[in-house]
Amino acid sequence: MSPAPRKPVRWQGSEPALRAVQVAFDVEEAVMEAIRVAAFHANVSTSTQIRSVLNLPVAARPKRPRLTVTLDTADYTVLASRYGLAPDDRLGIKEAATRELIAFVEQVPQVAPSPGPAKAARRGKGKGEMRP
Repeated sequence: MSPAPRKPVRWQGSEPALRAVQVAFDVEEAVMEAIRVAAFHANVSTSTQIRSVLNLPVAARPKRPRLTVTLDTADYTVLASRYGLAPDDRLGIKEAATRELIAFVEQVPQVAPSPGPAKAARRGKGKGEMRP
């Protein structure tokens, strides 16, 4: 039996993340809403808010702050039609969708951003937040 193939160097730092397991909590709508609202006010993801409530370590800054959405083939077809692109031009669709999201923000009245979890923790605010 041969040893397991070596991972490329650039993948070796991702090993702990590959071992992580996503957990879904089946709770009442009121609990989900409270977690989402608290996350919104703290300007963090719901995952970060849950980690904070459970008193688990929370990174001071998100590693890759981003918005995510799951798109299926039908979604790509709709967006491709809207943007005048081929449904298989996923990068072009992503770029056009990014521009649409930015345009949306430019039309919405701006709200002052909340301090991130690190600032709130330093001020002693936020239930269950980890302090550095």
